[in-house]
Amino acid sequence: MTKAAELRQKDEAALKEEVKSLQKAHFGLRMQRATQQLGNTATLKSTRRDIARAKTILAEKQAAK
Repeated sequence: MTKAAELRQKDEAALKEEVKSLQKAHFGLRMQRATQQLGNTATLKSTRRDIARAKTILAEKQAAK
C-alpha cells in the first residue's frame, strides 16, 4: 500500500509512472482472479484504491500549475 505522503513527494512524471505500474498490477490480479489463481481478493480493492490515490494527487499537482 502506498501512502499519500510518499506520493506527494514525487513529481508528475513519477506519479504517472506509478499509476501505470499500479494499473498493470491490477490487471494481473484481475486475470489471476478470473483463472481462479488469486488467493487474497482483498488485494484487488487495495490496488484500486492506490490507483485512485495516485490519480488524485496527480490531479492536485496539475491543478496547482
